Amino acid sequence: MITASPGSEVDQPLGDAVNPDFVRRFAQAHEAAGFDRILVGYFSNGPEGAVVSSFAIAATERLGILLAYRPGVIAPPLAARQLATLDQFSNGRLALNVVSGGNDLDLQRDGDFLDHDRRYARTGEYLDALKAIWTADQPVDFAGEFYRFKGASPAVRTVQRPHIPIYFSGSSDAAIRVAARHADTYMLWGEPLAAVGEHIGHVRRAAAAEGRSPRFSVSFRPIIADTEEAAWKRAAEVLEQVRETRQKLGLPLHGHEPENVGSQRLLAAAQKGDVLDKRLWTGVARLTGARWNSTALVGTPEQVAEALAEYYKLGVSTFLIRGFDPLNDTLEYGKGLIPAIHHQIDRLPIRQAS
Repeated sequence: MITASPGSEVDQPLGDAVNPDFVRRFAQAHEAAGFDRILVGYFSNGPEGAVVSSFAIAATERLGILLAYRPGVIAPPLAARQLATLDQFSNGRLALNVVSGGNDLDLQRDGDFLDHDRRYARTGEYLDALKAIWTADQPVDFAGEFYRFKGASPAVRTVQRPHIPIYFSGSSDAAIRVAARHADTYMLWGEPLAAVGEHIGHVRRAAAAEGRSPRFSVSFRPIIADTEEAAWKRAAEVLEQVRETRQKLGLPLHGHEPENVGSQRLLAAAQKGDVLDKRLWTGVARLTGARWNSTALVGTPEQVAEALAEYYKLGVSTFLIRGFDPLNDTLEYGKGLIPAIHHQIDRLPIRQAS
């Protein structure tokens, strides 16, 4: 994941919200490190992701973009043209991470006042509309509960056919109904192995009822070092840095009650212990209320790669990894962790279908 300026949970972002030189260096660091894609997040109080993505695309040659995109902000006909244009300029390097939103106050900043289930119903209709335009041979008429348009032009085609790949997350029943119909890749946060396996089974069954079979992604914040002892020492340092930063900003350290089901699941796992499955570390998730990808795998590059391989055996074929020191960790992942991941996966007797 890249951001438009330096900052993470361990420090307070300083300076302008948009730092073009930092975005260029950050994107190029991921490409040099061997990443396949970078996630560009959606922030109702930050730089606009499609513009950040276009800049990152221009700064790189092969690196893919996973653009977080919130339905309801831009009307589907314009969104279809905007995203198809970006796919053209990137020569097919774009994927879409559709985020319906899990916090009412955050959504209301952008003028969105729908409740949880209605948001997901709108998301399903929004994706129906985008796909209708992207795959059409003539102008599209559409009439749904949330959107109505007449003669929407399909003239701006996507490079990727039949359409830009859809990544989707959300653990509620309403979210899984949409994922079953639309997700090419379903995304989970880093929960324990048993919980991930159970959740994958649930989504697979829902998707099978729609005649579909999505891929699966899981997200972690790896903390690596040359020795396991040094990695755990760094984890403890990260936790104290996060604690100090939240105290400076007046943010809560306990008593969290997240609205979205994904955060509730992650926080419930964190409350079972600081370390699960040997090296799944939940310290930051517990401290922050698990409002985002916040669990870590801790150890040497080889140990973390071994842990990731266990998720691969469950059917996970994409890992979204980012560090608590984002730019420097990206460089470190390229030196040790990414080669170790490939080595571990290549050793497995049966590779997962892509």
